[in-house]
Amino acid sequence: MELLRAIEGIRSPFFDILVRLITSFGEEEIILVVICAAFWCINKLFAYRTGIVFFLSGITVQGAKITFRIDRPWVIDPTFNPVASAMERATGYSFPSGHTQAASSLFGSLGAQFKKMPLKAICFTIVFLVAFSRMYLGVHTLQDVLVSAALTLLLVFVVFKFFPDENAGGKPVLITSLIIAIYAIAVIIYASIMYSNGIIEHIYLTDCLKASGAALGFAAGMYIESNYIRFDVRAKSLIFQVIKFVLGFAGVMAIKEGLKLVIGVNLVADTVRYFLMILWIIALYPLIIKRFFEVKQPAE
Repeated sequence: MELLRAIEGIRSPFFDILVRLITSFGEEEIILVVICAAFWCINKLFAYRTGIVFFLSGITVQGAKITFRIDRPWVIDPTFNPVASAMERATGYSFPSGHTQAASSLFGSLGAQFKKMPLKAICFTIVFLVAFSRMYLGVHTLQDVLVSAALTLLLVFVVFKFFPDENAGGKPVLITSLIIAIYAIAVIIYASIMYSNGIIEHIYLTDCLKASGAALGFAAGMYIESNYIRFDVRAKSLIFQVIKFVLGFAGVMAIKEGLKLVIGVNLVADTVRYFLMILWIIALYPLIIKRFFEVKQPAE
């Protein structure tokens, strides 16, 4: 708390706005935009690796949150004042930091992918800035962000070292998909037991189920696309790439937000929504891409 109070002393209206912008690089919307653009239009292998890191670290962080159940800084010390505008998104327990995990997954993966040192430096600087932003805003402690970043960056190293160099499908992808799926199901069971025993509240169970549902959608989609769809990210022109992205992302938001009107908002519905949203990104929309946007290779 001493560090957070020291940082509190440098706050100003200008820095509050700037840091809120920086912290958005660890929020769900930015992550979805970048992963969709990479997967549909740029580089599937990069997107797969990033997704593996993101979903494995995401369910790990959610599991750790309900295991350690460490309250937010202002709950631990009622005299401490976070930046008010940041509190709305600061749901759930404090340890480890979800924003830091998300930024480390995305920009850590980017940094691992780039070969030029200046680009690597930019990516890892963004990871640092997002982690710092969480402390500046007063919603996380140093322990929260350090553990989250260390865990996620370790996964970046492991995934980029051992995941196949080419998206060839087959046994490696099957094993990876099964690992993610089994882990996600284990977190669902664990969180449900914690909730049924009165150890955690409804909101914490919801966060775990959303993360696990999304991870299951990714695991299923990766196996299906890698083995049966195998679409090409190339399109006829840049305008086709833009149209492809806009239509696909409209589908993402329709499932994420519009599906609430159809199936409602509850534990099962939220899990299903996040499962379908990621399945749309990884397997369902690629079927449309393959039919309408993919560049057809000339027959030999």
